[in-house]
Amino acid sequence: MNRDAVCVLLPTYDESETVADVVTDFRDHGFSNVLVIDGNSTDDTRELAEAAGARVVTQTGTGKGQAIREAVRDHIETEYVLMADADGTYRAEDAEAMLEPLFDGGAEHVVGDRFADMREGAMTGFNRVGNRAFNWLFDLIHREDFGDILSGYRAFSRDSFRRLTLSADGFGIETELSVECARHGVPTAVVPVTYLPRPDGSNTNLHPVKDGGIILMAIYRQAKTSNPLFYFGSAGGLSGLVGVMIAAYVAYEWFIRGISHNVLAVVAGVALILGVQLLIFGVLSDLIVTLHAETLDRIERDE
Repeated sequence: MNRDAVCVLLPTYDESETVADVVTDFRDHGFSNVLVIDGNSTDDTRELAEAAGARVVTQTGTGKGQAIREAVRDHIETEYVLMADADGTYRAEDAEAMLEPLFDGGAEHVVGDRFADMREGAMTGFNRVGNRAFNWLFDLIHREDFGDILSGYRAFSRDSFRRLTLSADGFGIETELSVECARHGVPTAVVPVTYLPRPDGSNTNLHPVKDGGIILMAIYRQAKTSNPLFYFGSAGGLSGLVGVMIAAYVAYEWFIRGISHNVLAVVAGVALILGVQLLIFGVLSDLIVTLHAETLDRIERDE
């Protein structure tokens, strides 16, 4: 394995408690090219990372997603990128297993599955349930099983990264990477890794409820091009369900109590019609996406 062809990418923000140890760990495992892209930390993150031997740049924008896009676009020239968090939760000794599918040619993107060996205290019960739910929803919508779509431990070729359409600025970047790999058919491998608890004194920048909502919307929003039947069908089903419930209430009031609810009856009718229209639109959109994919496959085979 040619470690000179790999850049270890560590996006950071106020990681002074752990960044030096993480950089040292990767360098001790033979990765001399370690890039820390920092989101204007208010502590000594940049100074400690540089002292540990990392190349340090300050991102021009804000958020983890923006930092990763900027780093790959402007500061990395190697063929492969190994991306990890600088909070001490990932091990450099898993790096070789992460990179092996890339060097073997079996994949262009690798996801480190934290659930394969998650140590006690590494993730709260609430976050564990949320992660499982997001993975289930991703599998349902995008028909791909990437094991752990929210994992921050990834390896990918720079060429495959540039083929993806990425716009997330914050923690939604991992979800977007997974969605885009599924949508573009990027060969993706899942590798078991160890996930450790954050060291004492290291605080997370993740806000479970706020960032969880962003991740949920990212998964659902991307479904309109990957699985439009689910995207429009779920909205249509919800609208239809609301219409049926209102209609049942109106019917009950009319037949049992003799009370009419004209306005609610109109609302129920509109909700039912909207639901049916969305379902039909979802079926047609799914047909168009399928035909488009088949056409692209034929073009690629002819080439």
